[in-house]
Amino acid sequence: MVLPIELNKRQEKIVEIVKDLGPITGEQIADRLDLTRATLRPDLAILTMSGYLDARPRVGYFYTGKTSAQLLTEKIRQIQVKEYLSMPVLVQEDATVYDAICTMFLEDVGTLFVVNKHSKLAGVLSRKDLLRASMGNQDLNSIPVSIIMTRMPNITVCSKEDLLVEVAEKLIDKQIDALPVIKNSTDEDAFEVIGRITKTNITKALVDFSGDAII
Repeated sequence: MVLPIELNKRQEKIVEIVKDLGPITGEQIADRLDLTRATLRPDLAILTMSGYLDARPRVGYFYTGKTSAQLLTEKIRQIQVKEYLSMPVLVQEDATVYDAICTMFLEDVGTLFVVNKHSKLAGVLSRKDLLRASMGNQDLNSIPVSIIMTRMPNITVCSKEDLLVEVAEKLIDKQIDALPVIKNSTDEDAFEVIGRITKTNITKALVDFSGDAII
């Protein structure tokens, strides 16, 4: 199990003191450890930010009672899409299938977002869509992507304020590789694409967790 933070011996002792005697002030904790309040300040800050302890003005520190697994879960569920989104790769809806294949290859992505002449989301193209269109003897330079793309309301979208874990669940449930991140709008026919979230983005978040980069 990955822990949110690995405590040193002094931090473990602080947690035990607060667990037994809390609420307790920083000065009282320092007295019990025969240390100065200034010496303990970094440890108390770490324990508070990581969620092991909480603090209230004129009351002191108290133990949250949460396990490491609970703290980790809380951290995961606080991450928003905006922290990991990538730049979207867009094509115009009058682009040809050949153009889209070239764009996907050159940009090294698995999903393209199709926009209309007003730069609003019109559709989504996946590798499977382009592969399906490439089968047979069709002239790919004469087929517009608007014919083969997935259109609304069959497009799953997300906003930058959405929780990353919820977007990951959508990717799994829909069995897709990416979601367009759209700018919040009351008009469902006028979504502006401002980013993308892919399985690679989700993997990046997981790697950051394993290296304590976002704890």
